[in-house]
Amino acid sequence: MKIPFQQVDAFADRPFAGNPAAVMPLEAWLDDATLQAIAAENNLAETAFIVPWAGPEADFELRWFTPEVEVALCGHATLATGHALLSREGAPETVRFTTRQAGVLEVRREGARYRLALPAWSMTPKDLPAEAAALGSVPEETLWRDGGYALFRYADEATIRALDPDFRAMRSFGDFLFIATAPGDGTDIVSRVFAPGAGIDEDPVTGSAHCLLATYWAERLGRASFTAYQASARGGHLDVELAGDRVYLGGSCVTVIEGSFTLA
Repeated sequence: MKIPFQQVDAFADRPFAGNPAAVMPLEAWLDDATLQAIAAENNLAETAFIVPWAGPEADFELRWFTPEVEVALCGHATLATGHALLSREGAPETVRFTTRQAGVLEVRREGARYRLALPAWSMTPKDLPAEAAALGSVPEETLWRDGGYALFRYADEATIRALDPDFRAMRSFGDFLFIATAPGDGTDIVSRVFAPGAGIDEDPVTGSAHCLLATYWAERLGRASFTAYQASARGGHLDVELAGDRVYLGGSCVTVIEGSFTLA
């Protein structure tokens, strides 16, 4: 059995930047253990699997796996999947995905770039001293969202770039997303995102984190649209817009590998 395979650098305008994702279309779902084994073999932050969807609300069903777990939402792999579908000759301008935990998501082509629609998520203040200690620096503010999302706001970009987390300590919290953020220097905001409990010490560019960063920073900046940079080693720029219960992320993608995955 051969499965079509693309590796796409998402939120990138050139190869070797942004966040790589594998995109693998299927005719029907394989069992979960096989999907997880494929994602582990790919060894990327996420592998996105799609199957055709018969209902009117979407074109495909979409699921995402890290090398260790299935996740509820992955923004960069959704953008990568949209790019893989919409860059084909004769493709439509928009593709919609139904998901098991994040509702219906959409990717729209806008010239050479794409616009990704994700849910807008709010957070509540909560003291997280043990989690902050694992990040290695005391934040000015901490917030929490059920499901394992924590935001740590720092004073400036220099502090974000200097963070030296204790990944072993982070893993003790399980499948947990650590989002460190501050006002940016060359962009409105900057962030770094860590998920050691899901098998990803530092994620290069994290679309799902901006479901939270959008609502947090729109209120503090006093405007619904702003620019963002995720300051990982690969790095990634995003245009962010909050509109009601949706977050729109703008970015580019580059396909770097095309082929097939052989499943014996």
